[in-house]
Amino acid sequence: MTPQNRPHPLARPLTPAEVESSRTAHGSNTLSVKGKKSFFRRFLGNLNDPVIRILLGALGLNLLFSLTGEGVDWAETGGIALAVLLATLISTLSEQGSEAAFSRLSEACGQATCKARRRFDEVDGTGSVAEIPVSEVVAGDILLLSAGEMIPADGVLLSGSLQVDQSPMTGESREVEKRPLPHREVPPTDLSPADPHALLRGCLIPGGSGEMLVTRVGDATALGRISEEVQEDTRESPLKRRLTKLAGQISRMGYVAAGLVAVVFLLSVFLLDSGFDGGIILQKLSDWRYVWAQCFHALTLGLTVLVVAVPEGLPMMIAVVLSSNIKKMAKDQVLVRKPVGIEAAGSMNLLFTDKTGTLTEGKLSVGRILTGDGTVFRDVTDLKKAAPTLFGFFSEACAVNTSSVAGRDGEGTLRALGGNATDRALLEAVLPFSKGSHGTVRFTVPFDSEKKTSCAVGTRDGRDVLYVKGAPERLMGRLTDAYRPDGTRGSLDRSALAKRIQAMTERGGRVILCAEAVAGRAAILTKARLEGGDYGALTLVCILLLTDKIRPEAPESVKKLRRAGVHVVMMTGDNRDTARSIAESCGILGRGVDGVVDHTELAAMSDGEVKALLPRLGVVARALPADKSRLVRLAQEEGLVVGMTGDGINDAPALKRADVGFAMGSGTQVAKDAGDIIILDNNLSSIVRAVLYGRTVFKSIRKFITLQLTMNLCAVGVTMICPFFGVDAPVTVVQMLWINLIMDTLGGLAFAGEAPLPSYMEEAPKGRDEPILGRYMISEILWLGGFTVALCLFFLKCPLITGQFRSAKDDIYLLTAFFALFIFSSVFNCFNARTDRLNLFAGLHRNKGFCLIMAAVLGVQILFVYVGGAVLRTAPLTAKELGVTFLLALTVFPAEGVRKVWRRLSGKGEGY
Repeated sequence: MTPQNRPHPLARPLTPAEVESSRTAHGSNTLSVKGKKSFFRRFLGNLNDPVIRILLGALGLNLLFSLTGEGVDWAETGGIALAVLLATLISTLSEQGSEAAFSRLSEACGQATCKARRRFDEVDGTGSVAEIPVSEVVAGDILLLSAGEMIPADGVLLSGSLQVDQSPMTGESREVEKRPLPHREVPPTDLSPADPHALLRGCLIPGGSGEMLVTRVGDATALGRISEEVQEDTRESPLKRRLTKLAGQISRMGYVAAGLVAVVFLLSVFLLDSGFDGGIILQKLSDWRYVWAQCFHALTLGLTVLVVAVPEGLPMMIAVVLSSNIKKMAKDQVLVRKPVGIEAAGSMNLLFTDKTGTLTEGKLSVGRILTGDGTVFRDVTDLKKAAPTLFGFFSEACAVNTSSVAGRDGEGTLRALGGNATDRALLEAVLPFSKGSHGTVRFTVPFDSEKKTSCAVGTRDGRDVLYVKGAPERLMGRLTDAYRPDGTRGSLDRSALAKRIQAMTERGGRVILCAEAVAGRAAILTKARLEGGDYGALTLVCILLLTDKIRPEAPESVKKLRRAGVHVVMMTGDNRDTARSIAESCGILGRGVDGVVDHTELAAMSDGEVKALLPRLGVVARALPADKSRLVRLAQEEGLVVGMTGDGINDAPALKRADVGFAMGSGTQVAKDAGDIIILDNNLSSIVRAVLYGRTVFKSIRKFITLQLTMNLCAVGVTMICPFFGVDAPVTVVQMLWINLIMDTLGGLAFAGEAPLPSYMEEAPKGRDEPILGRYMISEILWLGGFTVALCLFFLKCPLITGQFRSAKDDIYLLTAFFALFIFSSVFNCFNARTDRLNLFAGLHRNKGFCLIMAAVLGVQILFVYVGGAVLRTAPLTAKELGVTFLLALTVFPAEGVRKVWRRLSGKGEGY
């Protein structure tokens, strides 16, 4: 028995007792599950949201009023309670779905079965084959593997030969040949995809068969370590962080406003109403019951200001704007799993992207073609057009010497099916030009990993033809001549050809040599001879470069991201030279970005050194899963908003750890569940659109907050100041309900339709700690809010204005017009808040819903004037009265225009 045929000394099947002993020592082949939060616990946890806390405080104050006998606005109370319930429920449902990541991982790995060789008695030396669940595999088991199966545990190959697709672990699409562990070697303690004998759980076997020794199971496998990382909690999203700051800002402003109102009321009661008469003031202060009553009323007024100042529509608006943009993004091949991922995408300033399938097409294809005389063709199409005879020889070689077959895929497209990646690429290259059969195929000798060649014998013009392809270094010595482009044979300069092959190799990709030999007698080409690698003298057909082509839109997408302030870093399993070449072609390197490191160099660097390298890092070659997670963590420690793309199981931890994880639509389900956004077409251009939508969402939120706080300031100001001017109830409770409807629901719907403008991609990304309430917004809120309050007071107290309205009991016509003025000015302020440009109509045609909603509000308000009656405290106005009111409301436009011009002239041109 030859050494190659002897059983491997480690291929000793386990007995039942040894199986139990191994399970006790090393654990089972299941993945641990950390304790999950129940739906109710998540719901309670989400009540701790910063804005929700403010709403709960406002709800408590409203109920407090009812207990003190001050009365309660049940419409306001119900609206706040509904906003809290819906916003918390939506957030809880979203988070609950993210738990599917580990659940799917565990279910997919635990339900499958595999074949194990075990001994069921001491006499049975070789053991018997039994089919067992993957979960029952233990360390030391001998497993039988074949094509189409998934590797159920970590271990080493003991016998046979396997083609392994390690893309779930490495992200690289090329298949890897795995060889048996030599008899005298000991299995390594730490297995890696680069080990020629290592087999990792979760990887697929496209071809071959063999036996493996299991060395690690369950949580100890590479997949198990990844599953632990997937279950780790991630940091809060940029949006939640900003909302926390916003809640603090609103709270502080509310406290200040409440304090001012209370103090002003007490000063009015004790000083103004007393005419500053010391005796009267002392008399009031000496009556403790009177003092207590007035102080309690001042406290009530202050608490009322806090309630009114709360933007109860904000959580619902965020839900509406996110939902609206999720639907739009789905049409652009971007599926959002976690709504907060949209806004995070807009804030992203660093993107770690895979090469395979994102920057490239994700499959091998024929690139440049080199002939023996040095002629280079760009691709197969160029070869067919310029050298049809030579193309015929090449086409025959691809169609005959292959393990793939031509067939229709699920969509009816003619494709190369089965076989290895190289055979599929070559067959697909000639399928569009194929006219049918290339003669009879006598026999084939499949690809051999040791010889690095494959061959087949077919017929041409009644004679046998040997077609050979493989690694150039294995076939160069057998070449005697070469075909010229015109199909004739010529001499061959091996030295010059070797240099050209070296140059092609350095460009990245896989170099394949195609050759043939026309036999004089069929008996010479025997299968036994060819299986031994005795091909005889060969004629070179061509040398071709198989590459994973760069997507045509990838360079432009990288350019757009960099222009938008997003630093792009490519992570790949390729070698350093190939990675650099691809990065340069995509435009990732350049303009201050020149850092190219591989895994070994990165591992040798301290965290501080990596952080210093980040601003100029462009490429990480030979990247491992741990590199991705580490880079995400370090970038986040630097305050960056980090995006990560991925499609494999190995990418899941980094996808979840990143601020926004982009999972590829063709990737594993585990990666999709760990990601925030799924890119259905695996295209970097779709990530560009996701960034644009994210920035649009953030701007829409800012616009809505500007409108709501402006109207809140106006409502608080009018409600609190007017009583000091003799108008006790300028706005009724029912009227305030209509105002709240405009602010909360209709305003949210209007701003949710804001279109993504290309100009947003010319701006720098917002910092993670940048507050929602910026200086531009504060100036607009104070200016417009203050102007609108002054406009309302001017309307109510200026004789020139009041004289335009008919006199009546309780000033019903004036108050009706005031209600209309408030609504009209609110609608016009929606236009002011919608854009930071001087042209209020900029981009308005792309948000038709905004115009329809605003027109509907104006129409309903005019209708209320004439049919509201006692319910809305309105009376019909004349055309003149309504016209005066409308014209006064229009003054908010020039007022806001003055502010915008002043800011531009003073050099403060920033906007939303």
